Amino acid sequence: MSLARREDPIVAIATAAGRGAVGIVRVSGRSLAPLVQRLAGKLPAPRHAQYGPFLAADGQPIDQGLALWFPTPHSYTGEDVLELQAHGGPVLLQLLLARCLEAAAEVDAGTGRPLLPGLRLAEPGEFTERAFLNDKLDLAQAEAVADLIDASTEAAARSAGRSLSGAFSHEIEALRQRIVHLRMLVEATLDFPEEEIDFLERADARGQLQAIDAALAAVMGRARQGALLREGMNVVLAGQPNVGKSSLLNALAGAELAIVTAIAGTTRDKVSQTIQIEGVPLHVIDTAGLRGDDEAADEVERIGIARSWAAIAEADAVIFLHDLTRRGQPEYEAAEAGIAERLAAHGIARLVHVHNKRDGVAAEVVAALPAGEIALSAKAGAGLQALRQELLRRAGWEAAAEGVFIARRRHVQALERTAAHLALAAEHAAVADAALDLFAEELRLAHEALGEITGRFSADDLLGVIFSSFCIGK
Repeated sequence: MSLARREDPIVAIATAAGRGAVGIVRVSGRSLAPLVQRLAGKLPAPRHAQYGPFLAADGQPIDQGLALWFPTPHSYTGEDVLELQAHGGPVLLQLLLARCLEAAAEVDAGTGRPLLPGLRLAEPGEFTERAFLNDKLDLAQAEAVADLIDASTEAAARSAGRSLSGAFSHEIEALRQRIVHLRMLVEATLDFPEEEIDFLERADARGQLQAIDAALAAVMGRARQGALLREGMNVVLAGQPNVGKSSLLNALAGAELAIVTAIAGTTRDKVSQTIQIEGVPLHVIDTAGLRGDDEAADEVERIGIARSWAAIAEADAVIFLHDLTRRGQPEYEAAEAGIAERLAAHGIARLVHVHNKRDGVAAEVVAALPAGEIALSAKAGAGLQALRQELLRRAGWEAAAEGVFIARRRHVQALERTAAHLALAAEHAAVADAALDLFAEELRLAHEALGEITGRFSADDLLGVIFSSFCIGK
């Protein structure tokens, strides 16, 4: 967005689409007081709710509600902000929105100019973007606003709340300050070589670097957990027709989501459901039954099988479901081998072998299964908890991670780049005649990588990508 458009006053409906008890129209900009008086009849006390009519151009009330005025800088965006809290009818909110735009263009009798020139509809995320640009939030906190809204589990919401309160940003800032301190010592030594001070020994640069690296590893571990809470894990149920994939999906979800019959090939397309295990979202996808040679009975099944393989290629984990009651049957085992070969060709590292229908075979059959493979009954529910725990383990989730803050993939990538630069810095410091200039350069790059997380070093195109994913009015 151009700098000129960032200076425009903006307005939007800040509540979700549809009918509700209350709806909010929000305005942000400079010098909103004349507009507030025109809409609400008088200027409310700052940060105090004023109940009264919202006035049309002819002075008649459009609705009765609460007007709240937040003068700069004590507002969400850092600019003047007006919130009109009205009844939540979609038509009514559109009338209030149109009235704001109309009133902004009306001429002030005292100045002869429009009350609020240039007022326009806000773009997605523009209120929060202004909060970032006006130093009300850093970039990680701004992203946490959207993550809190989008949270699909209680654990994700709590973690997003911690990030919004600044927990993640404080950790990043503490790391930045430690790197800055070390940079200062290195660069001071570079500026005064005549001192001939053995910097690495006297400043304990290696010790400081090791301590920073250890602190970074701890932050990175919690960030990875936070990224898992935010993004979840894509799990695909794969296997031959009629091995119980749909039954397993229903059992994991606790609801009858997929049609279950004894007829092979009942599932013809993907069926998806998001479940949560210990607060971690798992996006479980039931796919059409696979065949060892992929010779489908008809065109519809062929398309379904092709979509199954496409889902498998994108999965974080694949549950390869086997039927214990058909174990040892030549045709079934041949198809199993063909599917396993194709799965291996896909390079699936997180393949989980699960054997269904354990309630239909003798105990010694279950006992003979290879170590690490899970036997369960999707119908009876036996063994489901073992599968849930195995999926969490494959995802890399660590239980009782109370201090986790929500994080995004870009945050984890920035932390990984920081770690890589610190590792190179340690390599330069380890040699006998350490090259301090290279040591200093790697510290600088590590410093900048951390700054990308909170927005201290962020390109405008990155900001555009981040805030365009927000809802309008936020």
